[in-house]
Amino acid sequence: MKDEKWGIAHIYSSGNNTIIHITDLTGSETIARCSGGMITSRDKDKGSPFPAMKAARKVAEEAISKGLVGVHLKIRAQGGHKKKIPGAGAQPAIRALVRAGLRIGRIEDATPVPHDTTRKPGGRGGRRV
Repeated sequence: MKDEKWGIAHIYSSGNNTIIHITDLTGSETIARCSGGMITSRDKDKGSPFPAMKAARKVAEEAISKGLVGVHLKIRAQGGHKKKIPGAGAQPAIRALVRAGLRIGRIEDATPVPHDTTRKPGGRGGRRV
């Protein structure tokens, strides 16, 4: 039981894309990575749940073949002065990792939080539509 190999699954999910990146526990060495854009050929589909699920399954299979038994999750949204909640691909990606046979350890939110935010684009009057 002591020789089990664990990693960290960094899941970045915005409205436009979902990126799943599995590293070792230090976070310095990449084990597997894939994104919704690598799965689908249509730009409009990159951020949707299905390509995120396929990408997560592909990453999980690669990680299991390299000897990983489980991952700790770090889920990240855009953050800053943009959205603080992850996009539509985050939850299907987590489900796909579990269904592929990886065990889940800690789940952590890695969204960057502004302590005094940068200024939103558009100026004082906002964006004129």
